[in-house]
Order: sequence, then structure tokens, then C-alpha cells
Amino acid sequence: MKKNIVRVIAALPGVLMLANGIGFLAQPAQTAASLGMPYLEGMGRSTQVGDMASFFVAIAAMCFLGAWQRQPIWLYSAAMLLGGAALFRTLATLLHDAPFATVFIAVEVVLTLVLLGCARSFAAARG
Repeated sequence: MKKNIVRVIAALPGVLMLANGIGFLAQPAQTAASLGMPYLEGMGRSTQVGDMASFFVAIAAMCFLGAWQRQPIWLYSAAMLLGGAALFRTLATLLHDAPFATVFIAVEVVLTLVLLGCARSFAAARG
């Protein structure tokens, strides 16, 4: 029973990430705005939509694969991307005078910790 609870918890960040990934494909202007970004023009739009959709869908896929297969490596990979986003947002503040994105960083840190906890649980269950 506990294994299934951990699997559900591991998949939840994937649901959130998939929603953003699909949002960048279906409603990119609204999704960009929800993340504090202007919707870009020209080649920047291609990069914004393509890279952001890929980032979110890849994290979702890693969360779902990790949960489904109970493979910690997938969850560690998703955590690395989310934790990296929090780190580099913080560096953007320190190095480039960007506003500190408290809410986004907090979500990324919490989801990173959830994924790391689930990965450790899967690893411990394997022995």
C-alpha cells in the first residue's frame, strides 16, 4: 500500500508540469503570462514555446516514468531540472538584477524535495 502512495506522490509534480507543457502548446500567451513572462515575438516566440514546452513535458515524463517503474533515477533527473531552475533563478537575481521570484522558487524547491524523497523511498525499497 505504501508503495502505491509514494507512486502517486511522485506523479503529482508531473501533473503540474504537464499542465504547463500543454499550456505552452495550447495557450502560450496565457501560460507565459502565468509564469511572469511576456509572450515573445519572432524567433524568440519559437524558442520560448519550444523550450518551455519541452522543459515541462520532459519533467512530467520523468515523474511519470519514475512513479510507474519505481525507478529513482527518473525522479532524480526531474529533481535536477527543477532544482536547477530554482538555483538559476536565484543566480539571476544575484548576478543580473532580476526580481527574486519567491513563489516560483518555493514551488520548485518543494517539488524537488518531494521528488528526492520519493526517489529515496524507491531506492530503499529496492534494498
